[in-house]
Amino acid sequence: GWIGFTPAIVLNRELIMLTNETRLADCARLSAFCHFILEKAGADQPSALAATRAMMHGSVHGIDSHGVRLLGHYAQAFQGGRLNIAPKIALDQTRSGTALLNADNAHGAVATFAAIDHAVDLAQTAGIAAIGIQNTSHFGPAGAFSKAAADKNMIGIVFGNSDSFVRLFDGAERFHGTNPISVAVPTAEPNPWLLDMATSSVPYNRVQLHQSLQQDLPQGVASDPQGMDTLDPNIAEMLAPIGGADFGFKGAALGGLAEIFSAVLTGMKLSPDIAPMAGPDFTTPRGMGAFVIVIDPSAFAIGEVVRAGMLRYLKLLRGSKARKGASVMAPGDREWARAAGRIEQGIPLDPLSVKSFTDLAIKWDTNPPW
Repeated sequence: GWIGFTPAIVLNRELIMLTNETRLADCARLSAFCHFILEKAGADQPSALAATRAMMHGSVHGIDSHGVRLLGHYAQAFQGGRLNIAPKIALDQTRSGTALLNADNAHGAVATFAAIDHAVDLAQTAGIAAIGIQNTSHFGPAGAFSKAAADKNMIGIVFGNSDSFVRLFDGAERFHGTNPISVAVPTAEPNPWLLDMATSSVPYNRVQLHQSLQQDLPQGVASDPQGMDTLDPNIAEMLAPIGGADFGFKGAALGGLAEIFSAVLTGMKLSPDIAPMAGPDFTTPRGMGAFVIVIDPSAFAIGEVVRAGMLRYLKLLRGSKARKGASVMAPGDREWARAAGRIEQGIPLDPLSVKSFTDLAIKWDTNPPW
């Protein structure tokens, strides 16, 4: 089954636009389908479980660019040899609260969930733990891993990098990857405070999603081969750093922060040196890095004080005066609301995903998940 959560809000606002090629998939059926396909592609049980868990986090919470639409890509990477179908993960504890985890070219979700679990164990003694991940790969939505720490009453911080696709501020060529940063903080509510962001204006997979839906991109998020803004997802050559034309230097610096943690501290490849996620080579491991930090809040102020402080903070935040016609939400509130609706109504699959899943179902003689 898929890895669930506790919905805090019942969703009424998400409008699911159905076309002749779009489908709604039940969460349990979709999860089972993903797990089945990955095993058919050769992945061992832990790899299939971890990859499915990460993808379902993305799709359930409305992070469609990093959800189940990656299934076909991951299956191709397992079959081609880019991803190790049966990795032997090794942990080298370097200090009382630090370690390096060699992922053995595993799927990134396998490595990052394992790093979070080890970091939680270390933080219970050391108060804070940091683990660098070596020889890993694309891990999907970063929030899946920080939330895994928060679900164990720890603060989780996750950094990742990827192949170059984001120009620098005033730049005209790809440099950083989309380089995500995620932080999850337990709140004494059913769900944590959750930041999950790419340091690019949008993730690259969102460009692909807009191509599939035949929709224009938002203003100022992507550039053509000359580095000039474009709304056409079909000619987008690179992404802009978050902050746009005036403040993109902030996004570029945050992308560099994720780069330093993910690649420099782990001794892994910088974004310009990582082979493209899209191929054409699906036989060679990509040699990527990632980084997780786990903090035990009770190592600082008393646990009850920390929880009371978070609840007070959230109450003040959500009660803050909003602009006319708007509402103020804490980081994560949008995701919990969207997830509640998708659990009840199903997960919308874009046309390219529908075609991909249909092809996968035919290839391995099973039913599609709708």
